[in-house]
Amino acid sequence: MPGALTTRRRRVRVRGTVQGVGFRPFVYRHAVALRLAGFVRNDTEGVLIEAQGPEAALAELCRVLRESPPPLARVETVEATTIPTQAAPGGFRIIGSTGAGVPAVPVSVDTATCDACLAEVDDPADRRYGYPFTSCTDCGPRYTIVTAVPYDRPATTMAGFTMCERCRAEYEDPADRRFHAQPNACPACGPTLRLVDPTGAWRAEGPGALDMAVEALTSGLVLALKGIGGYHLAADATDPVAVAELRRRKARDDKPFAVMAASVEHARRLCHLTPAAAALLASARRPIVLAPRRADATVADGVAPGLAELGIFLPYSALHHLLLARAGRPLVMTSGNLSDDPIAHVDGDALARLGPLVDAVVLHDRPIHIRCDDSVVRSTGDRLQVLRRSRGYAPEPMRLPGRARRQVLAVGAELKNTVSVATGTMLVPSHHIGDLEHLGAYRAFLQAAEHLCHLTGVEPDVVAHDLHPEYLSTKYALDSGRDTLAVQHHHAHVASCLVDHGHTGTVLGVAFDGLGLGSDGSLWGGEFLVADLRAFERVGHLAPVGLPGGIAAIREPWRMAVAWARAALGAERAQAVGAALDGRTDQVLAVLEHGDPPETTSAGRLFDAVAAVLGIRLRVTYEGQAAVELEALAAPVAPGDAPLYPVGLATSGGVLVLDPAPLVAAVIEEVARGTPAATVAAGFHRGLGAGVAAAAADLAGARGIDTVALSGGVFQNVRLTAAVEDALAARGVRVLLHRDVPPNDGGISVGQAAIAALAGS
Repeated sequence: MPGALTTRRRRVRVRGTVQGVGFRPFVYRHAVALRLAGFVRNDTEGVLIEAQGPEAALAELCRVLRESPPPLARVETVEATTIPTQAAPGGFRIIGSTGAGVPAVPVSVDTATCDACLAEVDDPADRRYGYPFTSCTDCGPRYTIVTAVPYDRPATTMAGFTMCERCRAEYEDPADRRFHAQPNACPACGPTLRLVDPTGAWRAEGPGALDMAVEALTSGLVLALKGIGGYHLAADATDPVAVAELRRRKARDDKPFAVMAASVEHARRLCHLTPAAAALLASARRPIVLAPRRADATVADGVAPGLAELGIFLPYSALHHLLLARAGRPLVMTSGNLSDDPIAHVDGDALARLGPLVDAVVLHDRPIHIRCDDSVVRSTGDRLQVLRRSRGYAPEPMRLPGRARRQVLAVGAELKNTVSVATGTMLVPSHHIGDLEHLGAYRAFLQAAEHLCHLTGVEPDVVAHDLHPEYLSTKYALDSGRDTLAVQHHHAHVASCLVDHGHTGTVLGVAFDGLGLGSDGSLWGGEFLVADLRAFERVGHLAPVGLPGGIAAIREPWRMAVAWARAALGAERAQAVGAALDGRTDQVLAVLEHGDPPETTSAGRLFDAVAAVLGIRLRVTYEGQAAVELEALAAPVAPGDAPLYPVGLATSGGVLVLDPAPLVAAVIEEVARGTPAATVAAGFHRGLGAGVAAAAADLAGARGIDTVALSGGVFQNVRLTAAVEDALAARGVRVLLHRDVPPNDGGISVGQAAIAALAGS
């Protein structure tokens, strides 16, 4: 190759998720192998390389950086410029990081302990045998321990641990996989496991603490366990008494618990796993995967009462690995909190809040800087959909479909809150924060917003927020002293789906959820929007119905049953339906007739109504419970075997109205005839799906739109989503479904950020 041996010096800038993933050691090894001189270092923009040597070797280094980076790296760009050569360049080395400039480098996500580290943990001859905090360059905590960028040990919660000679030798040896591994530690110099009683009194340390923890779990006791991003509450998943006691102490009546299994093979004994689900379970992300429960699964019924799925996940730390291996059974691993509070992550707070709930606490002395709950993904066939984007996913950046005109902080919704930032072509969502109506969650929200801006170097030009004036996130935005932009809730839902697909065109968005404030001041929740990433037009919606009792109607679905029965069949029949459900039906009818309650187009409340008519859920203990149990009830009936109940379609004021009244009337009549509840539930899903697809196709076709985006928490319902998607596909309509962005309110900040970033472009 002409000029291949000519010596050149290149400055190479690598951007993306390239810190905390072994990138500098990777560059070092390849540069040495290619006999290049120069250096590599971290800085606030990513990784900077200066390399000198033959042209061909420099080209090969850049090729490897682009095409074969380390497993945990996400390379966005590799930019090389020629600079003057140096007369005595020396060898190649890793030099100290610089913190000068504005941070612009994504922080790596927390990843599961790799196989090489687990082999050491399981090897009696290894010095890390049984050590719960074993990790290397390719695995372990990142986001939850980093306090600043560039990502180096002093900027992590490992800063207080001084490496012993052997760990330091690994850290400085380019041939070792722990070369510049910031969480590097061993039993001689790293974090220590401790077991204390509920008051915090010491009981055991090191291997003894692990032994006592296993003994407690296998004896039916409840433990608090400090993990990577916070505390878990743990119990024997096969023990009905232990599971019931955990429910009682946690004040969690029905919401399902997640179950940790030792391996994919053990998970297969509990759930039906597709190849895609099995691969995700075993991936470095290690989310909770929702999968169909096996009839012969050995877990207690109280783990997921009334549901056809289990949330299953695998150990993602060496501590989990050791516990599961020695316990010899699946374990409940649920968030370490009282019901609805944020997950505990600071030791003193954990002892105060969790001590009264448990028999012992397993903790360690490595601080958690940012709490980060477990991610949740649903597996349906070969399709995977993120429902809660947190550990293993956050704060991994997404590509913004376009270039941001300004730097944005988006503060999300009230429930399932996340925050996001947008700058340049990058959009970075936070981890799952929770419901801001709880003080602890609001404090976590404040920390997350500040930390995410700090890590990404975003100084917001605008804060994007929901229209609802009573959301705490909205109040935060309005009190921030910065420019603000209000984004309608359902537009944000649709926009988040567009970001998920990198779609910049106009779509017919179907946004079905619980409630969101509409641009007309009413309560929306069953919307058809012509939308893109800049604007929207409301072109259709579900027929509105009264919301008797306001928030009480959300907590007590029987109220919505009365409201929808009245809309479908009149007050007299509604009285008969309601009387079988609750003795306060007359009062609710009086409110509907004379009290002028707020009206809503909510699809979520429609599901509540049908679940109540069928008698499966009159009151809920967690958000979406009635809809989840209604879907589970329909599961035994094949979609093609379900009856097709009718819906109404009409136009009012130039806007299409999809009227579920005929559908509700059919449900009520079928129940009166004694039709099996599973058949009626399946017929409801099929009828609503057919109606939604017909409405969406008509609206899209009339406007020359060939793509429909389905968003909102209701489209977590696999059966409804499949019915709508299949019917639209049969009409030749392209359908966008959520993948990496949650369809529920966890995706709202993503949509807000994109809309605000691209506004005016």
